[in-house]
Amino acid sequence: MSEEFGGVVVGVVDAEELVPVVRAAAWEALAHGGVLRVLHAVEWPLPPGSEETGTDHVQRAERVIVPFADLVAKEFPQIRVVPDIVSGSPAPALMRRSHEVALVVVGHRGAGGLPRLPLGSVALQVATHAGCPVLVIRPGEAPDRGRQRRRVVVGAEAGGVPAEVMDFAVEAAIRREADLDVIHVVTSPVMAGAGTTGPVLTDRQALTDSATKALERELAGYRERWPRLRLHVSEGRPASVLVEASRTAQLLVSGSRGRGGLKRLMLGSVSGEVLHHAHCPVAVIPCAMQDEEHPDGP
Repeated sequence: MSEEFGGVVVGVVDAEELVPVVRAAAWEALAHGGVLRVLHAVEWPLPPGSEETGTDHVQRAERVIVPFADLVAKEFPQIRVVPDIVSGSPAPALMRRSHEVALVVVGHRGAGGLPRLPLGSVALQVATHAGCPVLVIRPGEAPDRGRQRRRVVVGAEAGGVPAEVMDFAVEAAIRREADLDVIHVVTSPVMAGAGTTGPVLTDRQALTDSATKALERELAGYRERWPRLRLHVSEGRPASVLVEASRTAQLLVSGSRGRGGLKRLMLGSVSGEVLHHAHCPVAVIPCAMQDEEHPDGP
């Protein structure tokens, strides 16, 4: 691999359904130095019946990469494509590259076309452990143009949205000339403490008003950068609300955080559920270390 760092890397296999994934990666590369690395990992041993040995794996990888490189050259002539051939499993290779590039792009499903991300899949591993933002796209699924709007969605906790997530979301909305919808979800009533007659439920409206005021203050600076930012406060399950919002969005932006392993994107967390079920591409942004008191944030 070249010693030049930067740009975007996209992982590919020999599957025509990855065309939308590569096309999205090329469009993202326009904003990241005009360099797109097309990575194919040759896993050993080679498939049964294959007579390829030794350096033949390079030729095999080139046959996978060339059609995607030709597609980019035709549709994005300003992009420089760098073939990136590695030996071994794709997830570790993409995770290594994530420390050298600005963005990793992967398909939601593996080569087997599984309808949901199984634990241990390439997309989930990379989104969990990458050192840079990861864009996860469902290959082979055309968006519902009748419902989709120019809209970027990001989830917000009561404590706010990590700066890394908001910066990415604002830039994504600006590039797409899209509305930026920041969604905060007030969950079920919480016990405020024990009174003389027992536990007291907090005032749901008071929670909503308090969260709205705090978030509006925090978002003021971002709204100056992109006036089409809007805050929405609703009730329900955070993951369910975000997944429903993704039906009419071009992109959903989420954060991963924690100290390693699946603590960074727990399967039961809001981010994990959104990654599994969103109807639009999902950008997962690694955030700075946070207190472990909030392991379930978006």
